[in-house]
Amino acid sequence: MKKFSLIISILLLNFNLGFSQTESEIDSLLNMIAETENSKEIIKTIQAEKIKAFGENSLITLAEFFTDTTLTKVKSECYNRNLTKGEIAIIIADRIEPMPYFTVTRIQNCTLTFCENNPNRIEYYFSINNYLNNKEFKERYVEWLFSEDRLKSVKGKDRKKRKKILTEWKNNSR
Repeated sequence: MKKFSLIISILLLNFNLGFSQTESEIDSLLNMIAETENSKEIIKTIQAEKIKAFGENSLITLAEFFTDTTLTKVKSECYNRNLTKGEIAIIIADRIEPMPYFTVTRIQNCTLTFCENNPNRIEYYFSINNYLNNKEFKERYVEWLFSEDRLKSVKGKDRKKRKKILTEWKNNSR
């Protein structure tokens, strides 16, 4: 019984260390992306590709950065201002799995014509007083990540995989 408890403890410790390493790695990658000059180039960076390669597993970690208001060198042509590290995390999370914009922002936009030729559709919603860089947006996003509707949208083996990821997140993040 003691061996079993020891094995479980070691496995849990390794999982928690692995999760925090991913968070620090994503933080490091976001800091490198923050050196990009134009917001349109964010998704083309090697660092963004590395984060996207983590796939769905990185979404909850990216959400932890949504409230980071550290200004970066990344210029938004849509708003003629520099983006925050949180906004960069939001853009990348949206590229990994598109967000239901109305659900997380409570703002409806039917035309998406404001930021023409910008691949970062979520950037359109950054307009109103840095609205997205707040705790409420993050809470809505995380609530959506764990929602049954989101889980129902996936079938078969992918559904089992998503359920497993959600269970791990719930056990380690909440």
